[in-house]
Amino acid sequence: MGTTKRIHEIRDPVHGFIRMDSEERNAVDSRPVQRLRHIHQLSLSYLVYPAATHRRFEHSLGVMELASRVFDVVTDAERKHAAVWDLMPELRDPDKRAYWRRVLRMAALCHDLGHLPFSHGAEKELLPPGWDHERLTHEIIRSPEMMKTWEAMTPPLRADDLAKLALGPSSLPDTAFTQWESILSEIIVGEAFGVDRMDYLLRDSHHIGVAYGRFDHYRLVDTLRILPPPPAGQGGESREPALGIEEGGLHSAEALLLARYFMYTQVYFHPVRRVYDVHLRDFLAEWLAGGRFPTEVELHLKTTDNEVLAALSAVARDPDARGFEAARRIAQHDHFRCVYETQAADVKLKARPGEAVYTALCAKFGAHNVRRDVRDTPEDVHDFPVLLADDSVASAHSVSDVLTQLPAPRLDRVYVPKDLRDDAQTYIREHRESIPTSGGGQEA
Repeated sequence: MGTTKRIHEIRDPVHGFIRMDSEERNAVDSRPVQRLRHIHQLSLSYLVYPAATHRRFEHSLGVMELASRVFDVVTDAERKHAAVWDLMPELRDPDKRAYWRRVLRMAALCHDLGHLPFSHGAEKELLPPGWDHERLTHEIIRSPEMMKTWEAMTPPLRADDLAKLALGPSSLPDTAFTQWESILSEIIVGEAFGVDRMDYLLRDSHHIGVAYGRFDHYRLVDTLRILPPPPAGQGGESREPALGIEEGGLHSAEALLLARYFMYTQVYFHPVRRVYDVHLRDFLAEWLAGGRFPTEVELHLKTTDNEVLAALSAVARDPDARGFEAARRIAQHDHFRCVYETQAADVKLKARPGEAVYTALCAKFGAHNVRRDVRDTPEDVHDFPVLLADDSVASAHSVSDVLTQLPAPRLDRVYVPKDLRDDAQTYIREHRESIPTSGGGQEA
């Protein structure tokens, strides 16, 4: 006679209750997942938005909860699309559905295990070449400690399945994915409807206290479907099934993508929030051994925001310590001030105006007094299949003017210390047209 698994409940300000059984709770209680209690979701944003102190831990629980809600909707036989149902036998097999639902939940829980202290604040510059938080996540999922957790589940979970769903094809380009695995990974990390994105927008806006990130995620989730691609020549590049939406949920999908755009432009790209990340990178480059974070799993698990904050606090009180200046600026809120942000008119004058201004100010005031912050992302396609009222499938771009006109968030700013701000702004104003179009300055 089988034993009934106990259900545990966790209160959550975004999703109400998050529920898990005892085997899933063992994964939540593991060291790699518990470490996320000590990793701020939004780096040092709490220095600008005081309530933005939430962590990767509660975000990961939220992603797990949303992933299972989406799974239950898109695998519901009442909402199937015949063309997809025939292609994916996993949809028709109750045992396979139960296995993959568990894999999806655990992959969602673990999708951020590889994040460094302060999340994205200092990743690109402070890991060895070839490493990123996705690769660290892959190593942790397959670590001996987590393998024991997966093997103890009923039925046992395959680590390779977990890694595929947690990271997706773009992070594992040398790994073969079935159509089913691609769809499930899209539920977590997809560009259009990934629940990672849904949760962080909802959660960040809740804690920061802004409305930009809110959208009707209940309606959105309820109208998601696994759909075949639009007919050839009618939009979309993929010929594989993908996560799409019923026509009635299109406005909710547009609201999600607009929420992302406004959260980036109004919150994530806030000039003071961003410059604290610059100072943090400066400090870590001085404080870390060899100027890099460790990539060995055990050392990674021992490195959290707590250790960084303790070191930063100590260094900020010792003028002779390495990294003192950056630590002092963070501890005393004496951050650099933005003196230039690329404008459309400047782009017409020179090819790379941010680089030109940065280089000119370095020559005028010294490189130690100038920092440049650049985020130049490629255009998001924002395309996906839409199930129309007549049961045909169309490209989102063919039925939504909003999605085709939504720009990609970008920034290019230059900062200097507060006492140089007026001089720097005067210099830029007086030399705006004569500043060279390119130079040898390095981004910072």
